[in-house]
Amino acid sequence: MSTAQSAEHAARRAQDSAPLRTLARVGYAASGVLHLIIGFLAVQLATGDSSGSASESGALQQLSEAPGGAVALWVAAIGLGALALWHIVEALLGVPGSESAKQTAARVKAAGKGVLYAVLAFLAGRYASGGSGSGGGEAQEGFTAQILQLPGGQLIVGAIGLVIIGVGVFHVVKGWRKKFLEDLRTSGPGAVGKAVVRLGQVGYIAKGIALGVLGGLFVLAGVQSDADKAGGLEDALKTIQDQPFGAVLLILTGVGIAAYGVYSFARARYAKL
Repeated sequence: MSTAQSAEHAARRAQDSAPLRTLARVGYAASGVLHLIIGFLAVQLATGDSSGSASESGALQQLSEAPGGAVALWVAAIGLGALALWHIVEALLGVPGSESAKQTAARVKAAGKGVLYAVLAFLAGRYASGGSGSGGGEAQEGFTAQILQLPGGQLIVGAIGLVIIGVGVFHVVKGWRKKFLEDLRTSGPGAVGKAVVRLGQVGYIAKGIALGVLGGLFVLAGVQSDADKAGGLEDALKTIQDQPFGAVLLILTGVGIAAYGVYSFARARYAKL
């Protein structure tokens, strides 16, 4: 057996292990907690009584300040790290159950998820150890400013925005058409119920809208060559708030993001792993 084959065998064996599966489910639950907090902070933002940034960093900060927050954050970091590893293995070795013609797209999607969960795991560990992260909007603006200085920087930033918009549209379609059910056990003992389906629909659509607005900010930053136009999730939510009937729209978005959080708890149980 070659070195590459041995590495692939070891990776698949690790992915098939019960401990990694369990920890990956913990990762989904941790994601649920973060989305619940973000949804709550978004509603607070809409009512003018915000107690923190309505973003992943803001959610982690809120969790760190809660009783037992450090322990919860370490658990979240481990679970999110396991979930990242799970998806990275899929990206490298292939996604089981995906058609051959769609395997490349499935691997790219798995890689994106792996990177996202790895970043969240890192941030959770950083907050758990007493550190802090840069504000989501400030970090994105600094990142965008660096890219704009590169040759073709405006096009790169605009392309990033279009990709984020595409991810947002994907979430909306996935929610509307109930495509997320492909990720869950929908038959047999302990199958997912109708309430989870509704939560998934509302959650995916709300999250998709927020991502679409976030992507739009990046496109605007690229078109105007102005890093200040870019931002993080809270900036996207504030953009929603600035629209006609913005407070109502933001409350609905916050409730939808919280619904995605509750759905993530169900996903921790019903996910196909």
